[in-house]
Amino acid sequence: MEGNIYGYIRVSTQEQNAERQLIALQPFNIPQKNLYIDKLSGKNFNRPSYKKLLRRLRRGDLLITKSIDRLGRNYADVIDQWRIITHDKRADIKVLDMPLLDTTYCKDLLGTFISDLVLQIMSFTAQLERDALLLRQAEGIAAAKARGTVFGKAPLPFPENFDEIFQRWRNKELTSKEVAKLCGFGVRTLYEKTRAMRGKSPIPEGATGPSRGRSATLP
Repeated sequence: MEGNIYGYIRVSTQEQNAERQLIALQPFNIPQKNLYIDKLSGKNFNRPSYKKLLRRLRRGDLLITKSIDRLGRNYADVIDQWRIITHDKRADIKVLDMPLLDTTYCKDLLGTFISDLVLQIMSFTAQLERDALLLRQAEGIAAAKARGTVFGKAPLPFPENFDEIFQRWRNKELTSKEVAKLCGFGVRTLYEKTRAMRGKSPIPEGATGPSRGRSATLP
């Protein structure tokens, strides 16, 4: 009995377009319900669509994907999933960008050996490329930090009428919690920012930072 045919597509982010991979799979007339798309990183196989696909695969089914890195980028994990699909579930895999990664071709011992060997080489290469990319990113960040580049979100500015708010705080007309709300900060952030500008506008005399579980007020 001939099995079902499935297609698997992965892009790394929600913003990326899967059209190129969909076009590559069109000649195989895969039913829409059998197309599985993940918009997640390939660093592991903890992906909802892939998990659903794996549960549906049965003996004699065929899984088609455009390239091995669409399946995954982690060397050890790709090898493990390949074994699960081809050996445990007895399904076939066809990787379009690498004709030798096609378990429907030459199902004898030599064909299986060649597919497994090519898979290991390709997966290892994909892993090396990913590791090299991460290393370049880390080196770039380190170099930028050495030049004084500051990473992270830009600090929230004080509102334009902060001088007026601050004066009311000094006069004990407003609590710390009320001042923080007017500024759009948390109470802890308010104290950190006002301490940082102590030389310019000192924190109200006697004020203390927020305690755990409740917000501070001026004495």
